[in-house]
Amino acid sequence: MKTKKIPFRNCIICGERKPKKEMVRIVRTPNQEVELDYTGKKSGRGAYICIKKECIEKAKKTDKLKDALRIEVPPEIYIELENLLTTGGEADGENKGI
Repeated sequence: MKTKKIPFRNCIICGERKPKKEMVRIVRTPNQEVELDYTGKKSGRGAYICIKKECIEKAKKTDKLKDALRIEVPPEIYIELENLLTTGGEADGENKGI
């Protein structure tokens, strides 16, 4: 029996390579909105970031997220990322597949 391939992604902030489920995807939708993508399947240009305090803080200070998505990232996205830290990777009290 074949073993299932685990998809890996690189964090755009620290460059660390991790399984896709251990990271969160930020996506620029075709409507030019920036959202957190808990499923990893939303349509649009995406970037992955670690759910670590250091990466989230560095993302706020640098323009790496803005450069990767090619759009200005609203402050609400950073607030949502910080909320993920306090809820342990869960959004709105339920696990979204992160």
